[in-house]
Amino acid sequence: MDTQNTVGSSQIRSEDLTLSQSVQPNQSSKGTESRSLVPKGITIGLAVFALVLSLAGYGFRLMIGDDPSNVLRHAGVIVPAFVLGIPLLFWLGSRIMNKVRGMHIETRNALSLGWLTACVSMLWLMGTYS
Repeated sequence: MDTQNTVGSSQIRSEDLTLSQSVQPNQSSKGTESRSLVPKGITIGLAVFALVLSLAGYGFRLMIGDDPSNVLRHAGVIVPAFVLGIPLLFWLGSRIMNKVRGMHIETRNALSLGWLTACVSMLWLMGTYS
């Protein structure tokens, strides 16, 4: 009786294995849009945090009494550089690595790393000059 139970359970397991293998390709073809490691909420949160950090000091400069044209000119350079420039460089680097080395770096992962790097660098600069 023991041999029949083990044979029966191994037959069930092999049937389950073949069923799970036949189901996986269908799931992977439908799930190709969510191959990113970083959730969408974290990516959006990092983008918003980068924008808030890049704009944070300009309100204080205006309250102190700096010339608004100088503040806006400085903000016009710094804000796009950190909020758009650094993430786009990471995205461009991921596209190049995908083409040259055959890697599979997802766009959301590259942008998230770019915004994370921008946030850390802004915090580092704020800490250095405070």
